[in-house]
Amino acid sequence: MKRELIQSIREKEIQLKKLKEHIDKSIVCSDLYNKVVLEKAILKKELEDLNKKTNFLDGLKKLIPHKKTLICDYFKK
Repeated sequence: MKRELIQSIREKEIQLKKLKEHIDKSIVCSDLYNKVVLEKAILKKELEDLNKKTNFLDGLKKLIPHKKTLICDYFKK
């Protein structure tokens, strides 16, 4: 998921570079440029949210101690 978002952002950046040359020439190009900028911003926000979610879960895992099972625990009765 994360790789797909990063790849999509890169594709949007390439599209923006190509469209930037033609912004002044046509209203359609200008509108398309604005649309791609908006899509890129949405993808960046999704990536940021995904990173926050991952960081939150990692932090939560560190807070909750995980009891390790030792071999001797199997023989206790």
